[in-house]
Amino acid sequence: MVIQEHVLLKDLTTMRVGGEARFFCCVENENDLIGIFQFIKKKKLPFFILGGGSNVIFSDDTFNGVVIKMEVGGTEYIDEGEKVFVSAGAGVVWDTFVEETVGRGLFGLENLSFIPGTVGASPVQNIGAFGVEVKDHIKSVIAFNTETQKFEVFSREMCVFGYRNSFFKTHAGRKYIVTRVTFVLSKKGSFNFSYEGLQQSLKEDGIIFPTFQDVRRIIIALRRKKLPDVESLGSTGSFFKNPIVLKTKYEVLLKRFPKMPHYLVKEGEVKIPAGWLIDNVCGLRGKKQGHVGTYEHQALVIVNYGSASAKDIKNFAKKIIECVKDKTGIVLEEEVRYADEQNA
Repeated sequence: MVIQEHVLLKDLTTMRVGGEARFFCCVENENDLIGIFQFIKKKKLPFFILGGGSNVIFSDDTFNGVVIKMEVGGTEYIDEGEKVFVSAGAGVVWDTFVEETVGRGLFGLENLSFIPGTVGASPVQNIGAFGVEVKDHIKSVIAFNTETQKFEVFSREMCVFGYRNSFFKTHAGRKYIVTRVTFVLSKKGSFNFSYEGLQQSLKEDGIIFPTFQDVRRIIIALRRKKLPDVESLGSTGSFFKNPIVLKTKYEVLLKRFPKMPHYLVKEGEVKIPAGWLIDNVCGLRGKKQGHVGTYEHQALVIVNYGSASAKDIKNFAKKIIECVKDKTGIVLEEEVRYADEQNA
């Protein structure tokens, strides 16, 4: 394991902003993790865990600690009849992993195709798309306790999953670093076509009996349609969570905004698309402020059009939050994580 100094972080994130890391290292196995924490404890340094860099915005200032890039790899398939348990290292690229499971004809993760990032981030964020959340297919998580420097196993229940949330995002959970995730997939099952756009795409393509490849291809096409190519525009994908409000609150808003869509979460609660609010209530889709703005095809996405700073992006996001709050009373919650020494 090599510990580097003064590494530029903007090149390691999809938003392409951020200053330097005072120290930086890549962790390829569990022993590397133990070794770097001996260094961290000795120097009494803050640390930050980096995966694919698709959901983080580093401060413009130097991070005076250690940024640890997780590159623990390897996948293992255990056949248990109709179910298959798949163990994957935290550093495995998420979409490469999904593509592999789809190629094996295993039901479960196909709707999560083309989501950026790594396997290690999937339980932390409880990633989801097109009617599917990863929590429904996680069996267990192995995580490193940075205080005891021991590895612990978390069952699905212990992860306390919520909407884009988990135990690992709590104050108590942030001392853990995910190193490996075990998923439970199925040889027999059915595709989830609950998302209206997916149904429409199948209809337009004239597909009656879709294959795994059909579903993955359509999912990727839908994501490409609404998300920018990070090779040409800096982005973190969806910047805000879809707010969940009381049904009574929604009904009041519906009188003012008759076309406002919603999705029933549970009795008495509904989810409202944040992108719709930003676009149709605030009229901010495609709007720019200097080198930062919302994507022209999806208001939920904030993009770096050139040389925007982390401060520029944070201020622009604040402007969106204030607009939605002023017009609806709803406070949007950011899905991205801001990284500096105070919240490391």
